[in-house]
Amino acid sequence: MTKVIDQGEVSKFGEQGDETNSPLDPFHVPATFDRAKLHPYFVQLSNNAGNAPARKVITELALWLAPKDPHFVREFQTNGFDQRLWELFLWASFREFMLEVRQLEAPDFHCARPGIAFTVEATTVAPSAQGPLADHPDPRTPEELQAFLRDYMAIKFGSALTAKLNKRNAAGDPYWDRDESKEKPFVIALADFHAPATEEGPGSMVYTQSALWEYLYGLRTEHSRDSGGSLMIENHPVEEHVYGTKTIPSNFFALPNAQNVSAVMFSNAGTLSKFDRMGVAAGYGAPDHRYFRRGFKQDPDPNAAMGRFFAVEVSAEGYEEYWTQEIQVFHNPNAEIPLLEEAMLGATHHRLVDGRFESLCPADAVLSSMTMILRITDDDAVVEKAKL
Repeated sequence: MTKVIDQGEVSKFGEQGDETNSPLDPFHVPATFDRAKLHPYFVQLSNNAGNAPARKVITELALWLAPKDPHFVREFQTNGFDQRLWELFLWASFREFMLEVRQLEAPDFHCARPGIAFTVEATTVAPSAQGPLADHPDPRTPEELQAFLRDYMAIKFGSALTAKLNKRNAAGDPYWDRDESKEKPFVIALADFHAPATEEGPGSMVYTQSALWEYLYGLRTEHSRDSGGSLMIENHPVEEHVYGTKTIPSNFFALPNAQNVSAVMFSNAGTLSKFDRMGVAAGYGAPDHRYFRRGFKQDPDPNAAMGRFFAVEVSAEGYEEYWTQEIQVFHNPNAEIPLLEEAMLGATHHRLVDGRFESLCPADAVLSSMTMILRITDDDAVVEKAKL
């Protein structure tokens, strides 16, 4: 230190001289690797100029996760892209919740701060390649969409959640009985990646959340208006969900051993769009590109049956966005070890109390949104892509 100060080379302080340009590059693909195995979203992320903000953010976040997991980069580049992107999103969100985050082998994360400690296992809803769910519905009408959410999506969520509920390690221990989880709340963090966005419509994560409510609590919510126009809400019990030859019981939180799951955490924002927007907000917007976001926020009006529409340019002065804006936490009414709401301040928390849903929601909570990226050319503004 004395030598550096005496020589006036303070700007070089801390340089050892043996550093590489980057200790880890999640976008480096060896020349000998078979490009056909790369995930199509990874290829898009790597090559599209408009995704430069997401590349910057992911490269920075990967420095925290990938060094402890030798499979992280390769899985991120190939068939584990969705799962790894979801884990990056979760890590950033937990840090924004002001939690100390440690990676575990299983469950995935240990989160803590003074007076609070819990573990989290991350999972995703993936496309079905075989079985009755491989016949994916294509809902075109409100009635078809309602049936799709009521049964097909409930079964998809159920498959992902019960797989974690029934998972055992070599010693026969479930997640909640392993050393890092004992006597702490255990949370399953769930995201839906089973149907990606297309030119015809958005990805499934935008509109499938209502199916999760119904499956978790075994209650179907119906809205109506009284003679004065006030919103009326009724909950009806649901016993099971049926699609083709597949039938599962509803009410995940009432299943055997589900009392060991303190809550299910859900977000529809663990996508490339989120990473792009966070990168733009941090000052890493791509040259000659503009980013526009529109969607729905929570409406505080007690008579509102749907969210408030919003539209904004992400690069506009004063724009703010948080990793945790879209996070929903569904608390288990039967949990042996409940999760404190203070564990994730800033998320939307849902509880079932005396047969009624109660939600604690921050003012800026976002229900769902889409992002459009415009590439500016000499001739005109052209849409490079629209995505979730």
